[in-house]
This record gives sequence, structure tokens and C-alpha cells, in this order.
Amino acid sequence: MAAAGAGGIGWLGWPAKVSAAVDPAAVPEPKRTKAGRYLQASEVPAFIEARGGADKVLFLDIRTRAEAMYVGMPSGADALVPYVEHQDLMTGWDAQRNTYRLEPMQDFVPEVLRRLQQKGLDKADVLVLICRSGDRSARATNRLADDGFSEVWSVIDGFEGDMSQDGRRSVNGWKNAGLPWSYKLDRQKMYFPR
Repeated sequence: MAAAGAGGIGWLGWPAKVSAAVDPAAVPEPKRTKAGRYLQASEVPAFIEARGGADKVLFLDIRTRAEAMYVGMPSGADALVPYVEHQDLMTGWDAQRNTYRLEPMQDFVPEVLRRLQQKGLDKADVLVLICRSGDRSARATNRLADDGFSEVWSVIDGFEGDMSQDGRRSVNGWKNAGLPWSYKLDRQKMYFPR
């Protein structure tokens, strides 16, 4: 495989390209992290390739299980590790966001550690987190930083991307960049409470 930035074929068979760094000052407040490490979805394949390939980076989808099941998942993601999840019966309502309430996953950090260990990695290695549109991945990045993880990157436009003026997620993001994804889920990559 060609090195990222060489213009060849990179991780996942996606063309490797040189990407401009995301300007932290341009990142909207809800997507900002303590560490200021940001990627756009279109940069993820080249970034992973440049960091030594998929064996050296843990790429996590941190959306809910329902999102992965009904909306699909990035090909190449190592695992689904929800940062938050819907309640079992979805009886709580978030009036501020006009949606069912999401609850923090108490085993988020232990599950991330488990997935790192599966790959022979640790808290000092590179993690890339992707959610729907970049807000949750920022919060999850901060949570991991608080727990001693040293190089966590947040995908600021997420899997589906930001909303256009007509209310559709068609502006940016993994799917809109034409990156590989699938509705077919691999049980070994899915989250199951322990």
C-alpha cells in the first residue's frame, strides 16, 4: 500500500491523500475537545494509514446500537462502543433536544480498554472516535482524556454529517464523502453489556 499522502491507494482501498489539518478555532463549540485533535471523515483513511495502518489505530463507532443497526456502520471500524445509549424501554424524553433521552454508558471506558487490549494496544496508542455528527465523539474524547488516554481524535463531521438548511444530514460526514460503509453488522464488533 502507498503511504498516506502519496496519492496511492490507502487503508480500506480508499485513495490516500494529503489532508489539511482541521483548524481547532473553526470547530463549533459542541464539537471541541480538551486535546484539540480533530479529523474530518474524509481524512480518516489516510490518517490511519499514516499512523501505521489499522493494526496501530483503534477506530471506534461510538453511536448507539440502534444507529449502527438502522443507519449502517463505517467499514473498517474496529468496534461499536456506544458512548450513550437509549433506555431499555425508551420512556425518558429530552425536552431540550426533542428526542428520546440518551443515558451515559457506565462501561464505556472499560469497553474501550477491552477493545484496545484485543489489538495489543494501550491508552498511549491512537484512537479515532466517530459518532453521528461530531458532538458525542467530542464528549467521549474528553471522557477518555480524563481517564488517561493520550491520543484520541474526534471525527468532527461524524458518520452522517451535519444538517443542511433543509434539515437533512447531507453536508459532510463519512457516508456523504462516499467512504465505505455497510448495513451488514459483524457480531464480533458489536457491543454487548458485560
